[in-house]
Amino acid sequence: MITRTFGKTGMDVSLLGFGGSEIGYPEITVETVSEILNAALDQGLNVIDTAECYRNSEEKIGKAVSHRRSSYYLFTKCGHASGFEFEDWDPKMLKLSIDRSLQRLQTDYVDLVQLHTCSEAQLRQGDVIDVLLRAQEAGKTRFIGYSGDNEAAAFAVASGVFQSLQTSCSIADQNGIDGWVKEAATAGMGIIIKRPIANYAWNRELKEGAYAWDYQQRLKTLDFDFLGSSEDVSRALRFTATVPGVSTMIVGTTKPNRWSENAQILKEGPLDAKQFEEIREVWRERSNPDWIGLT
Repeated sequence: MITRTFGKTGMDVSLLGFGGSEIGYPEITVETVSEILNAALDQGLNVIDTAECYRNSEEKIGKAVSHRRSSYYLFTKCGHASGFEFEDWDPKMLKLSIDRSLQRLQTDYVDLVQLHTCSEAQLRQGDVIDVLLRAQEAGKTRFIGYSGDNEAAAFAVASGVFQSLQTSCSIADQNGIDGWVKEAATAGMGIIIKRPIANYAWNRELKEGAYAWDYQQRLKTLDFDFLGSSEDVSRALRFTATVPGVSTMIVGTTKPNRWSENAQILKEGPLDAKQFEEIREVWRERSNPDWIGLT
């Protein structure tokens, strides 16, 4: 598996990581998660990203691969109460949430704790950041990061506090490329890309309001000529991998072979400059000015 440096952290991370949202659904068993993750680890995966609000994703990851803790970098997020009797972003709750994540993941520390899409106003307050800094000082996390988009992401990067940024970027979500992603790369931050293939929204039957609905509507407007071809997933995934500064891209799946299939695509390497620029030019010509980075 291709690896890239993760900002200034000293970590070399697999270009294709694993996102833990989808495995949190009740119908996905620990046995399935174990099959997916252990096979991926055997093939070069070394980034597993999850969150406190992905139902029981953290618990399943802990049961499936905690015995291989030295084989991967473990990232999680905090911010949503998710069972605690506190408001989201309450500093007392954040501390409890980090401790609960460690217990669920069956580890003494994670490599990265990220604030999970809090607003710019909450970041400016500073108390949510202080909780992460205290967790870092206590050895509960090696590094701290921000996960989000748009103005809040730009502020998080400019603050100079965080070692990483997680944000959306894909053929259907390109605003960050010349904005907060570029600035994060310049600042030497590790950059995690979520939704790197736009949830495969161009080839799915979706109802209005579904998670990937907005991407599907955007893609109809963008009308990339390669969508629907045999190369569509490859072109989309490799486009995101070609964005300057990207360290790792997290893709979630509940299918045992999907991670390895995507890893195989990335062995083809980045898009050539002409293909990359063609996708960027379509975005510049056809995207709507009010399309924002989607969480």
